[in-house]
Amino acid sequence: ASFSLLCFRPPLVTPLMFGLLLQAPVTQSSTITQPNFVLLLADDLGIGDVGCYGNDTIRTPNIDRLAKEGVKLTQHIAAAPLCTPSRAAFLTGRYPLRSGMDAVNDYRVIFWNAGSGGLPPNETTFAKILQHQGYSTGLIGKWHLGVNCESRNDHCHHPLKHGFDYFYGMPFTLISDCQPTETPEMDRAFRRKLWLSTQVIGLITLTAVLGRLTGLISVHWKTLTCLAVFSLLFFISWFSSYGFVRYWNCIMMRNHGITEQPMVTDRTTSLILRESISFIERNKHKPFLLFLSFLHSHTPLLTTEKFLGKSRHGLYGDNVEEMDWMVGQVLDAIDREGLKDTTLVYFASDHGGWLERQEGKRQLGGWNGIYKGGKAMGGWEGGIRVPGIFRWPGVLPAGTVIDEPTSLMDIFPTVVHLAGGAVPQDRVMDGRDLLPLLRGAVARSEHEFLFHYCGVHLHAVRWHQKDTGAVWKAHYVTPIFSPPGAGACHDRGFCPCFGEGVTHHDPPLLFELSQDPSEARPLSADTEPLFDTVIRRIGRAIEEHGRTLTPVPEQLSVSNVVWKPWLQPCCGTFPFCWCDKEGDN
Repeated sequence: ASFSLLCFRPPLVTPLMFGLLLQAPVTQSSTITQPNFVLLLADDLGIGDVGCYGNDTIRTPNIDRLAKEGVKLTQHIAAAPLCTPSRAAFLTGRYPLRSGMDAVNDYRVIFWNAGSGGLPPNETTFAKILQHQGYSTGLIGKWHLGVNCESRNDHCHHPLKHGFDYFYGMPFTLISDCQPTETPEMDRAFRRKLWLSTQVIGLITLTAVLGRLTGLISVHWKTLTCLAVFSLLFFISWFSSYGFVRYWNCIMMRNHGITEQPMVTDRTTSLILRESISFIERNKHKPFLLFLSFLHSHTPLLTTEKFLGKSRHGLYGDNVEEMDWMVGQVLDAIDREGLKDTTLVYFASDHGGWLERQEGKRQLGGWNGIYKGGKAMGGWEGGIRVPGIFRWPGVLPAGTVIDEPTSLMDIFPTVVHLAGGAVPQDRVMDGRDLLPLLRGAVARSEHEFLFHYCGVHLHAVRWHQKDTGAVWKAHYVTPIFSPPGAGACHDRGFCPCFGEGVTHHDPPLLFELSQDPSEARPLSADTEPLFDTVIRRIGRAIEEHGRTLTPVPEQLSVSNVVWKPWLQPCCGTFPFCWCDKEGDN
């Protein structure tokens, strides 16, 4: 029947249909199936560090161009205020405590390449689903979600086990220990205690030996020998790990192979950029996913000479401006290959800027604009509100600003749906597909509640009241700033999640973010008629959310976080781990 209708349509229909075929497609119907994805994730970048979010002194023309040509989210929220849990949530579309990737203790991130914790093999990343949809998938840059489980080469947590065809970068994270000229950063306070304990034990041993030799004390040589052996073993037990942080953690890998141990920081930026552009060029004839996970702008702020001293904000500003230049180079590569209209580009940061990161008078952490708090603070906006920009010419309306609550977890369902895949139905998913919101098909975010954790401790809850547009936020726990009023915990280096360093609030502190985004004026039953109603509604949401949580193995437990020599990635014969294959090339 359809064939006969097509063959015997009226004469006037033919020119009409021909004319329709010649018309340019409208935006609403021009969605390309299986677009390319370029996901750009900065490290420790504050929302106040970017020009299109209000900074007029650090130059970020390429990131600003993305916002001008695409959609800018002003209430884009990280699921955690630290690297490891935030990235786990980003890749899985689930709160990190659902996968065991948030901490019950003070070890809130992966601490060693040779730890046994990491993103569990039974978690599904969006990369794994895209891989099954025929995509080439690549991760360039930082991972920080674990490497091995039981042996040096099982790679159970490695990117290649989580859906990436290609990996080049750091399995760990950039730290000041990676730069020989910088002051060690990793576990600095604990390391000082270990040094002090070693000196005390050594002094006791030496005093005992001298006392025995001079006859001042009577002690058996066997006892002195045991004491000396204990002193030596104690020193070896911690110095074998902390004394070689640069060799154990600061390594570069290509797929499963180590290319630099330790990494040569002078060329890291150029290698990451080269690998990113090369991946685009190699895969331009088929759908691809490139996750460029920047080492910028994490300390020690690796910055090439071309950008040193060029900004108005010292080394940190130089580093951000260099990252923006890298963004521009990647965008230029997309344009050169004719992929601009078939590529969805996304830019964000994994969490807020690190306010406490200082060396003397040098501020080495980011700025979070008008928002209170920063990195490691699970409740305050400065720790979790981050830049969020999408660009897809012809599909997403250029120059759009959306002030609706969205999450880094939303990338999972958004990317999966566009790739033609299916979101897993066998687990709780916390992300929501953003495409209808980004395209203007709907006016409201699908998120009614967002839960803000610090480790496994619930610090705050956001309620997006859709009928009124109000965004309420209740704080149940907040860190105690030091010094008071500083907005950060300068005495600790990080604000804690629990213990003596926090304050519990009953009733909770309540803010209306659409009226008070800086969280400067807490509401009360006296000043807000809806106070009790809002608190009760949020309380019910917490109970409902709690019923969706199930116990899982703690990936960041002390036993999983500690250094295990048999798990240490090594490009030689352990413990003689050293290589420079990039230099050889």
